[in-house]
Amino acid sequence: MLEPLLSSTNCERVLIFIAARGEGYLREMADFYQTAPAPLLKQLEKLENGGVLFSRLAGRTRLYGFNPRYPFLNELRALLDKALTFYPEDIRVGLQENRRRPRRKGKPL
Repeated sequence: MLEPLLSSTNCERVLIFIAARGEGYLREMADFYQTAPAPLLKQLEKLENGGVLFSRLAGRTRLYGFNPRYPFLNELRALLDKALTFYPEDIRVGLQENRRRPRRKGKPL
């Protein structure tokens, strides 16, 4: 949907994913979109170098999120939130489900 504006489908995927979940890591994004991680990593690095995103290490995992010092952050979030409302419901629900805690031992599926 934002591909003409952002010039890349993968850039749109990265920004929408982070807008919906707050932060994320490369493998999580690649698994969600069922794509190779290399093109997503290229976009993550480009956006981080541009100051739109920041990254931090959590153990061995590099987490990406929006840079709070980015001057157009509020406008970017508003645009992404509006774009997210036009996504199909199954994708929107999948993006907003953010289960990160492990399942209790012995709990049935």
